[in-house]
Amino acid sequence: MNTDITSAFRPAIIMTILFAILLGLVYPLAMTGIGQAIFPHQANGSLVRVGGRVIGSEVVGQAFTSDRYFQTRPSAAGKGYDGLASSGSNLGVTSQALADRVKADVAKRRAEGVMGAMPADLVTASGSGLDPDLSPAAALAQAARIARARGLGVEQVRALVVAHSEDSVLGDPHVNVLALNRALDAASKR
Repeated sequence: MNTDITSAFRPAIIMTILFAILLGLVYPLAMTGIGQAIFPHQANGSLVRVGGRVIGSEVVGQAFTSDRYFQTRPSAAGKGYDGLASSGSNLGVTSQALADRVKADVAKRRAEGVMGAMPADLVTASGSGLDPDLSPAAALAQAARIARARGLGVEQVRALVVAHSEDSVLGDPHVNVLALNRALDAASKR
């Protein structure tokens, strides 16, 4: 009887150890190595460096609060663009808390000078709370405020938005806010 149990458990234990080593060590190390070899920039977070200092990531949003910069959409991730708390708010369309937050964001954007139809991505958070992009309409809606704050022409700021708008294979055109703000800084130095 004892040998029956031993002979039944032995293959299960060996397979468990084998698959733990294969799927817990070998596969992750192989994928990490391939990622580092073929796509090192992306595998390391698509970090943007200026003068050897990391200033952000191409794929993770960050909060820009100064009137001199294009501001990103609201973030529901922790205290805002917190990668450790990435998630949406889980507030449904009938939620009073969501309605109140959106009303406050609309009032804030109106106070900043956004007129006309309000682009939805200026007042609603993305699903992850870490979206690095805006729609061109949301960026263009901020052009007047930025032009005033930087002493630039509105058309010059609008031209930067158009130049940094990218078409998407799946989805609407978008503008990476970090890249746009870097271009804005470069244009202001001229």
